[in-house]
Amino acid sequence: MYKELRWLRRYSFLAVMLIAGLAASAQETDTTVTGVDVDLENIFKERIPKEYIVASVTVSGNKFFDNALLLSVANLNVGDRLTIPGSDKFSKTIKNLWSQNYFSNVAIYITRLEKPNKLHLDIEVQERPRLQNYFFEGIKKTEADELGEKTGLVPGRILTETGKRNAVDNIRNYYAEKGFSSVKIEVEERGLNEKNNTINVAFVIDKGSKVHVANIFIGGNEEINDLKVKKQMKGTKEMTRITLFPQRDTPILAEPEIESMKALTEDAGYMKPTVIKDAIEPYFRFKLFANSKFNEKKYKEDKEKIIDFYNAQGFRDSRIEKDTVYNNSSGNLNVEVKVSEGRQYYFGKFTFTGHTKYTDSILLTVMGISQGDIYNAETLNKRLGKIPSIDGSLDISSLYTDDGYLFFSANATETAVYNDTIDHEIRIFEGPQANIKNIRIAGNDKTKDYVIRRELRTLPGAKFSRSDLIRSQREIANLNYFDQEQIGINPIPNQADGTVDINYSVVEKSSDQLELSAGWGGGIGLTGTLGVTFNNFSLKNIFNKKAWDPLPAGDGQKLSIRFQSNGRAFRSYNFSFTEPWLGGKRRNSLTVSLYDSKFANAFDPLTGTYVREPNSYIRTTGISVGIGKQLRWPDDFFSLLIAVNYNRYNLKDYLFFEDFRNGTSNNLNVKFTLQRNSVDQPIFPRSGSNFMFSLALTPPWSLIGPDKIYNTPEERYKWIEYHKWRFTGETYVPIGRPHGAEKNKQLVLKLAAKYGFMGRYNEDLEVSPFERFQVGDAGLSNQFALLGFDVVAHRGYPVYQTSDPKINPDQQGASRYFTIFNKYTAELRYPLSTNPSSTIFALAFVEAANGWYSMKDYNPFKLRRSAGLGMRFFLPMFGLLGFDYGVGLDRITPGNGLRDATRFTFMLGFEPD
Repeated sequence: MYKELRWLRRYSFLAVMLIAGLAASAQETDTTVTGVDVDLENIFKERIPKEYIVASVTVSGNKFFDNALLLSVANLNVGDRLTIPGSDKFSKTIKNLWSQNYFSNVAIYITRLEKPNKLHLDIEVQERPRLQNYFFEGIKKTEADELGEKTGLVPGRILTETGKRNAVDNIRNYYAEKGFSSVKIEVEERGLNEKNNTINVAFVIDKGSKVHVANIFIGGNEEINDLKVKKQMKGTKEMTRITLFPQRDTPILAEPEIESMKALTEDAGYMKPTVIKDAIEPYFRFKLFANSKFNEKKYKEDKEKIIDFYNAQGFRDSRIEKDTVYNNSSGNLNVEVKVSEGRQYYFGKFTFTGHTKYTDSILLTVMGISQGDIYNAETLNKRLGKIPSIDGSLDISSLYTDDGYLFFSANATETAVYNDTIDHEIRIFEGPQANIKNIRIAGNDKTKDYVIRRELRTLPGAKFSRSDLIRSQREIANLNYFDQEQIGINPIPNQADGTVDINYSVVEKSSDQLELSAGWGGGIGLTGTLGVTFNNFSLKNIFNKKAWDPLPAGDGQKLSIRFQSNGRAFRSYNFSFTEPWLGGKRRNSLTVSLYDSKFANAFDPLTGTYVREPNSYIRTTGISVGIGKQLRWPDDFFSLLIAVNYNRYNLKDYLFFEDFRNGTSNNLNVKFTLQRNSVDQPIFPRSGSNFMFSLALTPPWSLIGPDKIYNTPEERYKWIEYHKWRFTGETYVPIGRPHGAEKNKQLVLKLAAKYGFMGRYNEDLEVSPFERFQVGDAGLSNQFALLGFDVVAHRGYPVYQTSDPKINPDQQGASRYFTIFNKYTAELRYPLSTNPSSTIFALAFVEAANGWYSMKDYNPFKLRRSAGLGMRFFLPMFGLLGFDYGVGLDRITPGNGLRDATRFTFMLGFEPD
């Protein structure tokens, strides 16, 4: 930008000054000066260059910069030797200072010539002002607030022309993304404070009118219609029109207008616009502008997507022949794209070379491409394993790497192209099978190495397997001690000895949870909750003071302690401990839990209200011991859990049961749970499934020994008997490709089905009133959990007690609970944040459920239906929080609409059952 060095000489007060400027646009100065010192004049007229020595250097004009700093940057020092004419030292000095962007002008003056050859110099600078503040005019405050973060300007820093240009570009881009492509921006400098050398900058903005894409014309497409091509343009959409037609006798466009449009596109080499000859005059036309704004960046991406789509359809020679964007008469944009489709190609014959492990037929089956299929280079690369598959399906590379062939490679080469058919040769390099040599783990600052190593499927000395790597990553993620998005696996192959080292890297996250609340109520007393859950506890270090930080951790055990009080009305104590690897060698878990709860308020089923009677309560005490074991058959995703549970229910003047208000009931049962869990991670699963079948059995007390006759409810319920069956099936299906800045934003479809049945041994007795199914509302445990009810959520409905979907009184509880239930759920989930400190995802759901009292009344198609939206927040300290807004579709009544059919529900700590 700066190309020449201008020397200006002027004599004033016995000083001759040398002025050097680099700007091509610098001011021209008359060098004809009277009274010039003859010796200095001769410096620049000498034909023979002469050497001079810098005797002194001073700096003038600077107000805020240190002289020593400027001299250091200038790199013009006392003692430097200069040859005049011919030296470039002065130009370099000015460039050094100018490049700092701190000065608007730089000049060098020769203040004195000390004979014979000593020069005294002065560097004069003119500092640029600093930015005091900047503001916007002509726009809304909300827009100004958003733009404040985008300009790149920082008050207090030097204001440069480059900074102003960048700010203008950022503002222009901001509005271009919003559809304002003709925005005008004026930059005004105001309020120069010469004392402080500060200035304000005003951006005067005229947005103009928002520009939408009115029409998209596609030309050159003969094989693929306009609609399919436009569908690929995700970021460039036409304005949506909704037209109502009252009659069928008048064309939408007059004939002259039709001919004008044809001429416009034909002259430009594009297709003729689609005109419906028999269309009729619209009674009403509505234009919806959503998503029709024009964005240059997205438009370029859309053109690439069009070509990708054509390539996927076998048109591998397709290209954008030409395109244009122009304003139409209404001020909006028309977009015209002309494509050259080329010929559609198909896959021909496949031949394989270099393979010894698998036969041609096996490789062809795994590849899954047949002769005659539409040619698609992306599909071919996916089936060879060069591009990761979204659905995780088997490809040729996976086939080999799962069997240790880490050095495997497969490359496709076209061997013949005839007419529309392409033959390929797949050249395979199998290489040796690799064995795992070393396993290294990094990043686990709290968790012990062995806790991670015991979860790994990759073991030193074992044959390398890609599927084992994927499984190991899943197991580490399901520990829930680490950030699932930052689990790193780095295989380092060594082809010389046929081994591979595998380096795992993790990032610890907080997995412990704290629940704390307190309050005081008149007549109630102290209320509150204190609960802690340590998910990575270390029992063996509990007596090691050095390990307390704040509690001993790192051995993968789980300890939970919780106390809850609601004054005199309710109090509860809970304790549980889980050792996931009992003995340390196999995945055999041990869980022990104790609890004791007392609820003093009573629910009157006759009035549907809670009453407070002196000394009335229900107290529940229980203990559970469970042992779990990972199974190897049918596969190692299966596990079996056997638990022995004892619960005691002590009732005193408790009004919930009509015929049983005083007495003690005992529940001794054994519960068998068979589960297959293959979800990829616990917080936001993207793939996998979870199937669980459980059976809880009590001894058939009424059938043991001689015939028993129960004269009172107290005798009948002293030992509860039942058998309870549960089934849960959940599957997670990723939809589309991951995207977003984090590259892990992806829609996930969750499908779930749940069933429950509770039966009796003795046909002469009723099914136990304990341990039934409460269906409806949010699924949070309430006081009825004291009776052992399974709480089944149904969003959009209150707790209900009838099987008729049309009867849904708005109530908080019920006096009877079901012995059979069905529930079906479909959720579409999208992650808003996958940060381990705050995982957030939104969901839309449809749900159907119902309950019955006997198999005679059971009808799996008679269900209560609902739909709605929800949010989930996972905070490590508090667990999972959920909010749902559901519409009970069977609660909608004529005249009331949705007024009485909606329900807001809240969940805490777990997904609703």
